[in-house]
Amino acid sequence: MKQVRLGRTGLQVSEICLGMMSYGDPALRAWALAEQDADPFVRRAAEAGITFFDTADVYSTGASEQVTGRLLAKYFTRRDDYVLATKVHGRMSDSPNDAGLSRKHILAGIDNSLRRLGTDYVDLYQIHRWDPDTPIEETMEALHDVVRAGKARYIGASSMYAWQFSKAQYVARSAGWTPFVSMQNHYNLVYREEEREMLPLCVDQGIGVIPWSPLARGLLAGSRGRGGERRTTRANNDPFGDAMYTDDDFAVVDVTAEVAGERGVTPAQVALAWLLSKPAVTAPIVGATKLHHLEDAIAAAELTLDEKEIERLEAPYVPHRILGH
Repeated sequence: MKQVRLGRTGLQVSEICLGMMSYGDPALRAWALAEQDADPFVRRAAEAGITFFDTADVYSTGASEQVTGRLLAKYFTRRDDYVLATKVHGRMSDSPNDAGLSRKHILAGIDNSLRRLGTDYVDLYQIHRWDPDTPIEETMEALHDVVRAGKARYIGASSMYAWQFSKAQYVARSAGWTPFVSMQNHYNLVYREEEREMLPLCVDQGIGVIPWSPLARGLLAGSRGRGGERRTTRANNDPFGDAMYTDDDFAVVDVTAEVAGERGVTPAQVALAWLLSKPAVTAPIVGATKLHHLEDAIAAAELTLDEKEIERLEAPYVPHRILGH
């Protein structure tokens, strides 16, 4: 699989990132796979040349990090052979300080993540969301200290307004602290609001873009039907996804299926190939609970859409309120 630079950094990542939220504790997430069931996915990813893996402390309350660390150590000979990303912000316990982006939580969070992952450092440490209750100066200095301590090589951010991201970068650069090198945002064929401000900002500033939910939580792959029909275990246990998309989005779903049929590929491959055609995008983060999900992602990296196909896919888009922050 092709390896690409993450933004303007020298870090090389595979152009498909395997999202590890799907692996952890089935008792906490009905659709999550236990370690033994997740094993074939990491093995196949490694075989295909996927070197980029993304998790978060809050996924299955730490179990995803544990599974991720053990499986990556199993299928990669050297730590330098893969790029590992995790995130901090979500609530990890009832303790008042065990959430958010305070200095206390960030410094405790990285140590806890490294322990669960079984590694001395992560390649990319990301803030999972914006924290309105913590001054951004406190957050950026704490993240800088994490990098200076050798516990993270780079830092990134996820799902926020462009003005917030700009403010964080300004604060870091003004103080001589480590700036963000990546943005993990909500971006796919049925949610393109990021094209208004965030993506142009990232292109201008050389920020790597690693979108989450590239298939709109499976909508573009057929996990849902009109009128609220749910066709998968994930769709039946995803209240967050229930609030994100509507029947208005099925015009995009339909044309994605049409283009896929004409190409003799799956709609998932078309939706991912569309993302990969965008200059701003470095690597979509793909979740997989069936092996064909992963095979679709691998195949999408080899699929090139022409301009007319891209125009057809984009034409039915309906603007959305801001989703995913």
